[in-house]
Formats: sequence, C-alpha cells, structure tokens
Amino acid sequence: MQTPLNTDVLVIGAGNAGFAAAHAAREQNLDVLMLECAPRDEAGGNTRFTAGAMRFAYRGVDDLVALMPDLTEDELARTDFGSYPEDDFFDDMGRVTEYRCDPDLVEQLVRGSRETMMWMRSKGIRFAPIWGRQAFEVNGRFTFWGGLAVEAYGGGPGLVEAWIAAAERAGIRIVYEARALSLIRDDDGITGARATISGETVDIAAKSVVLACGGFQANAEWRTRYLGPGWDLAKVRGTRFNTGEGIRMALEIGASPSGNWSGCHAVGWERNAPEFGDLAIGDAYQKHSYPFGIIVNAHGERFVDEGADFRNYTYAKYGRVILAQPGQFAWQIFDSKVVHLLRDEYRIREVTKVSADTLEGLVEKLDGVDAACALANIQQFNDAVMDEVPFNPNVKDGRGTVGLDIPKSNWANRLDEPPYEAYAITCGITFTFGGVRIDTSACVQDHDGRPISGLYSAGEMVGGIFYFNYPGGTGLMAGSVLGRIAGTSAGQTASSR
Repeated sequence: MQTPLNTDVLVIGAGNAGFAAAHAAREQNLDVLMLECAPRDEAGGNTRFTAGAMRFAYRGVDDLVALMPDLTEDELARTDFGSYPEDDFFDDMGRVTEYRCDPDLVEQLVRGSRETMMWMRSKGIRFAPIWGRQAFEVNGRFTFWGGLAVEAYGGGPGLVEAWIAAAERAGIRIVYEARALSLIRDDDGITGARATISGETVDIAAKSVVLACGGFQANAEWRTRYLGPGWDLAKVRGTRFNTGEGIRMALEIGASPSGNWSGCHAVGWERNAPEFGDLAIGDAYQKHSYPFGIIVNAHGERFVDEGADFRNYTYAKYGRVILAQPGQFAWQIFDSKVVHLLRDEYRIREVTKVSADTLEGLVEKLDGVDAACALANIQQFNDAVMDEVPFNPNVKDGRGTVGLDIPKSNWANRLDEPPYEAYAITCGITFTFGGVRIDTSACVQDHDGRPISGLYSAGEMVGGIFYFNYPGGTGLMAGSVLGRIAGTSAGQTASSR
C-alpha cells in the first residue's frame, strides 16, 4: 500500500459536477484533489459525450448578451431568443416528472441556474447559442424554442477541456486512472477514501469528500436489476466508467437511496452503435428529428406520438418505449419536405440509413419490418394529416392527425414527396435517475434522515430530481448548480475541521 495522501477536499469524479464542486471548494483557499477513474483522454464522465446544452432561466436577450458578449449585432437582429422565466422552468420540471421532483432541490436548480452560468463564465467557460438544433429559420428569422438556447462552446468535449484548463490555473490537482474503492469513516463522519491509483492501493485522508461519479448506466447488471428485464440490451450513450461505484460506496456507509431507481434518461440511438459511447462520434449517434417524421416498429406500426411536444420534452423518455418494441428497434421515416430540418447527426457516415423514390420501395428496405403493414400504416397516416393547418417547426403548430389510434399532435406532414429516407434506431441510455439522498447543502443523508458529516454529492448520482422524463439540458445545469453547492459546503466543513 502506498503512503497515504492528504487533502482538504477530495472530489471523486471529474465531470461537470465534479469540476463545479472542486472550483467552489478551491475558492475558499483549500487544497482540492480530484480522482478520475478514466485515463486523461477519456476523462470527464458523461459530460464529454454530451452536446453541452445548458437549460437555465433567462429574462431576455440582455441576460444572454451578458453570458455571451461576442454575439454580433447581425445575430441579435435576426434571432428571436425569447425568454425563459423561472416560472416556466419550474413548470417544465414539474410537468415532465409528473410533479414528483424534489421541490427543494428544484428550487435550488431553477433559482441558481443563471447565476451559476455567469459563475462558470468567470472560470473561463464559454457559451454559444444552439444554432441549428434549437432554432429554425422561418421568413429570414431564427426563433428559439423549448426553453433551451445555449450550449457550452465546443459541446461536451469543449466543456470538459475548459474545466480542466481552469483547474490547472486554479491549482486543483487531478489524478487520472484513480478508482475510488470505499469511503473511510469514523465517529466524526467521512475522513477520506481508499482508491487504486495506477494499480496501487492508497488511502487518501480528507476533511470532506464530494461524490460526483455518475449513475449506474454503464453497469448492465445494475440496469437489469433496477430498470428491469431487457435493459441489459440497451446501448450506453456515454462513458464506460459510470458503473454506480459512487452510489455503492455511499450506500455501504449508510447513505439513504432516493429517487426514481427504475427510471432513466434514454433516447433514440443508432441501431448499430457500439456498446458504449464513441468519442470519435460523440453525441451524433442520437436521432432527434423524429417530430418531423414518423416512427414505426417491426410490425410496421407507429407506437408514439412523435409530435406530442417539443423534442426537448419527449426524447429522454422515448428510448424506453423503443426498447419495449419487438427486437428493441424502430425506424424513423421522412420525406424530402423535411430533410432540410434534420439535425447534423443524420448526416454522419456511421448511420443505418435507407432511401427510395417510392414508399413501396422504402418499406421493402426496412430491415426487420413487416413491409406490407408499414405501407398500409403510412397510407393511413397520410390520409389523417390536417393539411389545412400551417406547418411551423418553431412552435407547437397544432398540425396534427384525425382518427388515428395513436395521434400525431403537431408537425404532421404527409409522406408524399420523394425521395424518402429512413433511419434505424434502438435505445441509448444516458444516465439513471436513482441515487443518493442529499439536503439543500448537498450533504448526503443517512437512513434516519441525518446528514453524514463530511460527505457531499452532486451530478447524476443524486436522486430525487428526475422522474420518468427530463427537460433537455437540465442534467448539466443540475450538475453545475448542485456541484457548486456541494463544493461550497464541503469547503466549509473542511475549514471547520
């Protein structure tokens, strides 16, 4: 065993939440050590695999200009950024989680979102509008929709690299290929952790510990145990390192589990993607333009309302529905009227795509699908479209269908202009919703509802924030807000000890 290390605040996990915690602790002039189980080129947890979208409350364009001062006058003149007041953020969190989300944690998330974005900017994190993914050009003007307007510059990889550079400037130590094994506890609370660093076991003494090491989505056994049968077959969108070890360590010393342990963020994902995320492809295996087409399963049947809401509010729950289909796959189908609206992820080389000049020809190419039933269902869909309602991709346009067992509520267009395109998808799991219980100081709670002294948590491994579904861009924001709170609290505990 190596000679024990010492630090004031130990942060386990070097993703977005972990870095927010580390910087908040470092602001108190404390020594901060971060453990990252991945090697340097895979570091950053799920953050590195995201598109970097950040949902936060903003009052109007002035708030966005303060965050992104390099916006040009031309960009401002031709863009309607709208506003996303705190009340709308609260409403979205309540609605998509069926009002099960922890009100105290959501209060912190929403109220602290804009201030935290400005704090991140002060650390050197840059942001940009999500051109092309959250706004479409109609009559020469871009209109942002769905409460989501901003992403980290360079997406998830850019966010991770910016955090690492900021950590180097701040004097925060990061040790890669360092896997935490267990927490060290005495009668006064958590006093450190045992870890393996480059294959050698070491005890790290710390005055406080922040766990920010992700959910259990990369653990097929845990997925099946908690999410249910069939979840071992899901693809993992992100890092192979998020296997629930932080949750396990916390539960072993008496932490209270919390949240939607049978729930997760899961999306439509390239059918033939690898088992885990591929950094060369990043988030481009996702296929999120389904509101402008239809989705059919192996029986050739539609099984969801593709236009139930903006993509932001449905994509994270539809992965579960796709996994439940025969063969765990489906096909998204579009015609030439909407191809220009498809996101860039549809244009990568690593895609399972077919095309044809007729619907009859297209359905014959849909691998694993009953072609006759698919053609009949497409024709039935075409006959049900409300052509009299104008199509507008920037609003919930009410252009739906009439008389179908599974309606399409918005953005319904007949599939009648060749060439036609179809893309094969399966379920891609992003992160799990169950985790440990924390209070508003981000301190982990025990089974009796008491704080575990010296132990804090943030990021995916916190339970109680998301249930059933998820508003797009909220994961990174929650990690930033609660990570900052966790680091501040951990630093205060370290100082008092």
